Amino acid sequence: MGDQAKYLPFKKIMLIGEYRYRIGLKNRVALPKKFRDDLGEQVVAMRGYEGSIMVVSRKNWSKLVEEAIGGPLTDPKVRDTARFLMGSAHEIEFDAQGRFVLPQSLVEHAGTAAGEEVVFVGLGRWVELWSSDRWDSRLKKVISQQLRHGRPIETT
Repeated sequence: MGDQAKYLPFKKIMLIGEYRYRIGLKNRVALPKKFRDDLGEQVVAMRGYEGSIMVVSRKNWSKLVEEAIGGPLTDPKVRDTARFLMGSAHEIEFDAQGRFVLPQSLVEHAGTAAGEEVVFVGLGRWVELWSSDRWDSRLKKVISQQLRHGRPIETT
């Protein structure tokens, strides 16, 4: 790989997997080490869709926002999407154990609380954080839809 490595413009990250953790006191939770290693130390958390919290690297933040709100400022849908994502965004600071404090507005959005289990789900370029109950319900719905449309799903 020696000579090939110098031609690779950047290390692509692939955030995958599902990890369950418990929210501690003061809404602190540890980002799984694999995700922390791939995302880096500069991370942004914001409201996600379907009641999740999105966690992205600072580097990918700009790209995701451009994709999500790409369009004219005069379009109310563009403005509402910007409000939803950008208005809830928080830069995250990790402690020595890789934990961070979930802002109260995001805790409320995700329907979770201190002492409850949450699920981190890697989705390629970003991570979603879900309350365990919401994730289990959402996953059942996704599997059901996939099966209904004749798309096989590996569940084991």
